[in-house]
Amino acid sequence: MRRGRSGALPRGTAERTLTSVGTGEDTGRPDERGARRDGAAERGPDTGQRETSRLWHITLSVSGAEAPLKEVRRALEQLAHDHPFLLTSRYANDHAEIRYWEEARDLHDAAAVALRLWGEHRSTAKLPPWEIVGLEVIDRETYHQRVAEGYGPPPASPVGVHPF
Repeated sequence: MRRGRSGALPRGTAERTLTSVGTGEDTGRPDERGARRDGAAERGPDTGQRETSRLWHITLSVSGAEAPLKEVRRALEQLAHDHPFLLTSRYANDHAEIRYWEEARDLHDAAAVALRLWGEHRSTAKLPPWEIVGLEVIDRETYHQRVAEGYGPPPASPVGVHPF
């Protein structure tokens, strides 16, 4: 079953299916060709070729009507518990920023997962009914280059949920 909108895909894109990333149990072991799997590679559905997963740094910004700070904090803490890859969340009574690493085949897959995060956890974490107002997805190399040059997002530390 394929989820998504019917109709033609945007020009220049191939049909994409989102896949989950392996557990990493075979990371570092050679595959059948003797190549190492350090890139957390997955098999392509039709070609038998390997598709390499990469790490993407996600910054998701949400905002909306004011909500009590205690409820926002509790909801973000629950989200961090439900989605253990969250690095840090900053919040105010009308907006929040969530930063974390996502492993995905390409930017499109990483962005798709990130755009679903807030909506999929809204009821279980009792998140405010805010909308996504910003999304930044950058690869690991770009993230580290920005940090090294002093103009990127500071490293996500301290880890956890904090007020702005």
